[in-house]
Amino acid sequence: MRSLRKSSMYSRWPLHLMLLPGFIILFIYQYVPIVGVSLAFQNFVPSLGLLGSKWVGWDNFSYMMALPNLYRVVWNTIYISVLKVIAGLVFPILIAILLNEIRIQLVKRSIQTLIYLPHFLSWIILGGILIDVLSPSSGIVNAMLGWVGIEPVFFLGEAKIFPYVLVGTDLWKDFGFSTIVYLAAISSINPNLYEAAVVDGANRLRQIWHITLPGMTPVIILLATLSLGQILNAGFDQVFNLYNPSVYETGDIIDTLVYRMGIQQAKYSLATAVGLFKSVVSFLLISLSYFLAYRLANYRIF
Repeated sequence: MRSLRKSSMYSRWPLHLMLLPGFIILFIYQYVPIVGVSLAFQNFVPSLGLLGSKWVGWDNFSYMMALPNLYRVVWNTIYISVLKVIAGLVFPILIAILLNEIRIQLVKRSIQTLIYLPHFLSWIILGGILIDVLSPSSGIVNAMLGWVGIEPVFFLGEAKIFPYVLVGTDLWKDFGFSTIVYLAAISSINPNLYEAAVVDGANRLRQIWHITLPGMTPVIILLATLSLGQILNAGFDQVFNLYNPSVYETGDIIDTLVYRMGIQQAKYSLATAVGLFKSVVSFLLISLSYFLAYRLANYRIF
């Protein structure tokens, strides 16, 4: 048996060799940076290096908890993330059900392609587009609002509006991907159930309520529970490309706070402490989400 395994491994060495670049990249970008976690417990001075900087224990974490804006930033992160999760569950389900009712395949596939395209664009590109589109002076959105007598709205400069702009634009970018997942779930439903429902006199709404939605329930539960692990990830790329100091009150999140502390203000130890705090909480949430996914939807990683 052992010789058989060895021969099998040797015969498949090209496949193992193909994995080597991926492992090297994973090691460089995911495991080597773990050494930098020690900055959270030091008064790090770049000229002294990791070994020469003074160790201060939990002082950076104590200072972090005393930051006046920390709790506001954590609240902003959770609030924006929860809104994104809710919108990212409800809206794609509705669109998937509506698309499933379209009988002309050319129209159905065309709509799928159009709503899926923004998913492939980076937030650098979309950020520039949205800044132009939502501009209070020259943006097409405010121009359309002016046609019906509404004053221009500074979507990216009003603190009260900005979180909902983030949720709306994130939904526009990514709901096409989730819609395809739900369409796949609908396609796995036994068509005989619909035929039996027609025989019993059920209309389309009854069929959706009693067959389509229950058939989608395992996928809905799975995606909902897995999304718990992303509660502290409100979308750095999106926020960084759209926010400005005037919306820090409601738009500043943990990742942007870490960026400003570490890159702009050179507070490397404090930024690492905040980032480590987020990583630990995120790990706990991800563990909880996978546990719930296993219990509620029988989801397994392997």
